[in-house]
Amino acid sequence: MKRNLLTLFAVGAIAAGGFALAQGPDQHVGGPGGWHGHGGPLEHLTDSLNLTADQKAKVQPIIDQAKPQMIAIHQEAMQKAKGIMDNVMSQIRPILTPDQQKKADDLQKAHQDMHNAMKEMHDAQSK
Repeated sequence: MKRNLLTLFAVGAIAAGGFALAQGPDQHVGGPGGWHGHGGPLEHLTDSLNLTADQKAKVQPIIDQAKPQMIAIHQEAMQKAKGIMDNVMSQIRPILTPDQQKKADDLQKAHQDMHNAMKEMHDAQSK
């Protein structure tokens, strides 16, 4: 039971971690350094595919055009995932002992605090 609960929270943390993806061009997976340590998807393509300056100039508008759609899809998916996680926890919580409920609440609060801190960090970097 404990292992399943931890797995559930891990899945939720991973899903919420994707929040950074929707935050902006330089805040992709990998944290403040950007997309896996690079500055964004264009830089990732440039490094991975060794794009020329001409290719890079042609790729940028394509990425810029797709970005709002990707952000919208990501935000919708995150909202749906949160709804599912909330529903799952509402069903699991009554099964837990009072000590387990407290620990689950603490884990959920820590997860929310981490999410809020990530958002604050992004907001501060965007100024």
